[in-house]
Amino acid sequence: MKKIIIIGGGAMGSAFTIPCLENNNKVTITEPYSKRFIKDLSSKDKFHSALKVKLSKKLKFRKFSKELLKEKFDLIVIALSLSGIDFIGKELKNLKNKTPILVLTKGLKYEKKDKKISTISEQLKNKYKSINVSVLKGPCLAKELARKNQTSVVIANKNIKIAKSIGKTISTKYYLTEYSRDVIGVEVCSAIKNIYAMIIGAGQSLNSSSNLFQKSILEMKYLIKYFKGKDETISGLAGVGDLYVSAAGGRNSKMGSYLGKGFTFKAAKKKFMPNDTVEGEQLAREIAPFIFKKIDKKKIPLMINFLKTIIGNKKLKIKV
Repeated sequence: MKKIIIIGGGAMGSAFTIPCLENNNKVTITEPYSKRFIKDLSSKDKFHSALKVKLSKKLKFRKFSKELLKEKFDLIVIALSLSGIDFIGKELKNLKNKTPILVLTKGLKYEKKDKKISTISEQLKNKYKSINVSVLKGPCLAKELARKNQTSVVIANKNIKIAKSIGKTISTKYYLTEYSRDVIGVEVCSAIKNIYAMIIGAGQSLNSSSNLFQKSILEMKYLIKYFKGKDETISGLAGVGDLYVSAAGGRNSKMGSYLGKGFTFKAAKKKFMPNDTVEGEQLAREIAPFIFKKIDKKKIPLMINFLKTIIGNKKLKIKV
């Protein structure tokens, strides 16, 4: 039995408690921001309003505090939005915590000062001196995990023994783990697939969407190589696997379908998805300054066109 703390009470963080508990771990969850999820998790029946399920009574909810982070845990799981990484990084840095960290959050950060793109694990290691950081990515929709549908994910760490140790702690018959040393490739794949899922969703038909899917894979291969990830990661769970799930049924694909119908992003967001976080749009705004200046535009025409569409709030025009 391991003592696990999950920081982030949203859909994914809360769904992740299910396999952790079923693997006979002692699990605590905390939520720094959302009043909605704090109310859900602190309620007697623990009904999660985003997942539409009751979480286990064994799950312990604790109010977020520095004192909580000072307690002894065997694993710290970060399941915050991308904007919360700086916050939790500073909190952990101040504690000088050496507990193994597992990051569920997907995204990339543009470091304006250094004029480079960094992954979440790089941020935590370089800015906040977190040493033992692993990342978990792959084709996993929170609602399906909450229903215990079979799910496969990949845990990445350059030290594969650490990745396998974490996998042993959290794996169940329905929550299966694979392992990779390609931390950068896994993180870049899991982030940019949100943008390509929107592009594929804009296809409006099986014929055009499948064509966009194929071209998206080619662009992802180029970008992974650019960021010094491994080519084989594209064909794995964090690449093709995650892209398929996001394009078939995620929020990014849903937004992409509205863009394909001629709506601008702002109009579609206001009319159809006012309360939804669209990760692809957030990532597009974050990485656009770097992509426009540093990447060969001829190699990634879908990405370039999409970034211009989002930044300029224009109607999307894709030539398949």
